[in-house]
Amino acid sequence: MPNEIEIKFRIENLTALTRALKQAGFKQLTRSTHEMNSLYDLPGQKLRKRGELLRLRKYGETWVLTHKAKGKAGRHKVRVELETRVENGEQMDAILRALGFAPTFRYEKYRAEWRDGTGHLVLDETPIGNFGEIEGPCTLHHANLRGAVLRMETRDSQHSRGNDVSGTAQEIKRSLTAETEREKRGICTSPQDADPSLRSG
Repeated sequence: MPNEIEIKFRIENLTALTRALKQAGFKQLTRSTHEMNSLYDLPGQKLRKRGELLRLRKYGETWVLTHKAKGKAGRHKVRVELETRVENGEQMDAILRALGFAPTFRYEKYRAEWRDGTGHLVLDETPIGNFGEIEGPCTLHHANLRGAVLRMETRDSQHSRGNDVSGTAQEIKRSLTAETEREKRGICTSPQDADPSLRSG
């Protein structure tokens, strides 16, 4: 079962970052599209208490059902994720309700997807701010990419107007490229090897 490794960062200036991503060679896969998410649980919030999540998402006209297992503690959340496309979201909702599940929380946002040939990046517009999430091959929480995210956050805090984003886009691109080269050479590491904070004990 695949592990989901989430590396997220706040975006201070979405327009400037979008421009910088294009200049860095990223291609926009999907325009900013409305996304509605519904989380389901059993009576007594059994899934939540176990640290699990069951979500039915509508992205544009596409429905996806996702289950996330309990995550492992660390600088970035790592958890097993299973998901599948659903042809009819309303019927899936009815099936879940028939099985005893009920919606417990709903949230929405606008999401755009980007790619540079080596990795995947999404940009989210939410009621509480704009955020980016990096996905790609190998172990994306490896030290070089984590360092890139930290440099982005530092740069944003130092430049309150959010105009210094060309370096941010280049950091993302360089880190994704490095991870792809590691995968080609067959030296992808486990989450625990890449990030000691994930090791037990």
